[in-house]
Amino acid sequence: MILLTRKVEFSAAHSYHVPAWDEKKNKEVFGLCNNPNGHGHDYTLEVTVKGNLNPKSGIVVNITDIDRIVKGVVLEELDGKFLNREHSFFKEQIPTTENIVSYLWNELRGKFDECELQSIKLHENPFLFSQKEEKSMIQLTRKFHFSAAHRLHSDQLSDEENKMIFGKCNNPHGHGHNYILEVTVEGEADPVTGMIINLAELDEIVDQKILQKFDHKHLNLDTEEFRGLNPTAEVMTVVFWELLQPSLPSLSKIGLWETAKNYFEYHGPEKKVKNNIY
Repeated sequence: MILLTRKVEFSAAHSYHVPAWDEKKNKEVFGLCNNPNGHGHDYTLEVTVKGNLNPKSGIVVNITDIDRIVKGVVLEELDGKFLNREHSFFKEQIPTTENIVSYLWNELRGKFDECELQSIKLHENPFLFSQKEEKSMIQLTRKFHFSAAHRLHSDQLSDEENKMIFGKCNNPHGHGHNYILEVTVEGEADPVTGMIINLAELDEIVDQKILQKFDHKHLNLDTEEFRGLNPTAEVMTVVFWELLQPSLPSLSKIGLWETAKNYFEYHGPEKKVKNNIY
């Protein structure tokens, strides 16, 4: 089975508003997104299909067929539109990233010949995206940035072993990174708000539990959470999970970009840490 992903870009405007709520509650829940005149995004949609390789053509499916089907939905129905006002579905459902992903999944599923829809991912901006796969709930991922220093050194290894394993990252003075933290929650979109979680609430939790503790800190020297631990990116994902999960029961995974080449992922107890070092 081979996976094939095609990206499509579109622009749209929208406003978050529940007619049954008064102005005060709408502003409390949706913040700036409640602007009645709307706001907009340049969206990037990733559509992934799966299928078997055709031994004659050497392809799974003609990419022009994927484009035709996806663009037939995305560009004709959503691109350049004010979704609440011009699209029948979003006149009834708030066009959150979660609801747009759910709508597109239902519209695209079963429409491809010689292949099957595997997943769709919608980037609302560089710091927020939502994803849907078959037989899974919707995922929403928020990205956060922080800067920190650390020294990779294990008390359970000799000095020579530490130098051999960690190299210059074992520098006694430490070194630093601009980290990108990805926090993914999973669930069904609320039928009223269209959200898995209020983003303002998510931002506040991550700010209190992670950013205020670790941003512009030396992890080995300035934090209680890493006292006695070797603050590798793998260990960091586990620590961040343990700090966030009690306040985020819908937490699905922690992703951490240590550099543009090093990415680490943790899905909680009983699940393995995944790391990609390119």
